[in-house]
Amino acid sequence: MSTPQPPTAPVDRERLARLLGGSDLAWLVDRVRRRMARDEPLTGLVTLAAPTAAQRAAAERLLGRAPGAGRSLSLRLDAVDAVLRRSGASPDGLAAAVTALTGPVTRLTDVQEQEEKAWREAYVPLDALIRTSRPDLADWADRLRRDGLVRRLARTPHAAKRLLGDTAEALRRLPADPAFSLSAFAATALGDAHALDDGTPLATLVLSGARAMTGFPDGGGAEWRRGAWASAGLLKDALSSTVLTLGLRGTPALDWAAEAGEPAVLTLRQLTRTPPRTAPDPVHVCENPAVLATAADTLGASCPPLVCLQGQPSAAALTLLRHLHNHGTALRYHGDFDWGGLRIATALLRRVPWRPWRYTAADYRAATAAVPLAPPLTGTPATAAWDPDLRPALTELGVRIEEEALLDDLLADLAR
Repeated sequence: MSTPQPPTAPVDRERLARLLGGSDLAWLVDRVRRRMARDEPLTGLVTLAAPTAAQRAAAERLLGRAPGAGRSLSLRLDAVDAVLRRSGASPDGLAAAVTALTGPVTRLTDVQEQEEKAWREAYVPLDALIRTSRPDLADWADRLRRDGLVRRLARTPHAAKRLLGDTAEALRRLPADPAFSLSAFAATALGDAHALDDGTPLATLVLSGARAMTGFPDGGGAEWRRGAWASAGLLKDALSSTVLTLGLRGTPALDWAAEAGEPAVLTLRQLTRTPPRTAPDPVHVCENPAVLATAADTLGASCPPLVCLQGQPSAAALTLLRHLHNHGTALRYHGDFDWGGLRIATALLRRVPWRPWRYTAADYRAATAAVPLAPPLTGTPATAAWDPDLRPALTELGVRIEEEALLDDLLADLAR
């Protein structure tokens, strides 16, 4: 929308061009246009630093007198307006002259209003999604508006509307049941198998909405993203993420392995498609495969349910443990007594509740007495939210105790 500036008298374009239309006064015309765009009065001084001789001469021709000496050039807009009116070049003054020379001036407030209206319209696809099928995402959509994420990702309202349209289309189909490939979902829902690849603006928004939908906790890293997608039924590299179990039942394959006393490897694909139907209580969880392997050798089919993280919890492990927890299973965790072990345990605790299994400060002190040749503790200290005394104990005694050194005690617990 442009500023209405209907002239009441015709502009003498030839005379106006001689007075104000030359390149040496372009700076003056530009200053006036900017004031008009901001709805500022065309009065007072405008100053040009370090003018050329030609610019001084043009100002002198315009005013009919020397504009003054000095390092800068200053013109009073009221005087310019009076000259234009008196000369007949622009009987309606300076604003009409500038409009005649350069075209209508768009007010900045109009531009801002139009842009804000366009940004509001960009959210129409998301509003429609919430209104028609996903009212549970209303709080999430409000956060998107407040935190500016969409503006940072899309930059323009037009791009944002397209991005939010694709986001709404994807979220309308989630959670996927049965679960299937993330790339296949992207191809079906969005027409591009790579539309939800890591790092794309669309993947960022869809994953954010999926987490709001499923309640998946905050986090970061490849395994976290894998688990977050899996929580909405989308499998990202669903076969390489696995978890090791022993004595767990609830599917034909698990039942067979438990009867045979053999470990079972479950993929993320299996866990999202056919999770265990039973939820035993409790389930013990360990960090190192040696614990589970020894339990299989020693206890076989009589071993109670045991899950092994094999280091940092994978998306498959988190999916299994969260499934068990949601169905009433109490999880008991044990890991290495070192800083890395505490970090792994903390990462797990952020995702799913568990209680310590011989994994407190008292257990560590007992273990150091039982393992006199334990290696020294190295690395950066970490905290232990489940037992605030554990970090000070590690710092004080300064040795690391690996799970393998405590196999007898751990197996004794499992054998009860």
